[in-house]
Amino acid sequence: MTRSYPSDISRKQFSKIHLILESTRKKTRPRRVDLYDIFCGILYILKSGCQWRMLPIEYPKWELC
Repeated sequence: MTRSYPSDISRKQFSKIHLILESTRKKTRPRRVDLYDIFCGILYILKSGCQWRMLPIEYPKWELC
């Protein structure tokens, strides 16, 4: 993601919860989207209240994450 939004957290802040998020993941195929971008997208939804389909184009596609 190239653009920053007020709902985004820093990579340093994300590093504190990254291991927790990774530990709950089933070990299947490699992830194609950065987990940080997914997390920031979820924060954007929670903060703005917009619908998933109205996410800015900077966020990755969510179908196969």
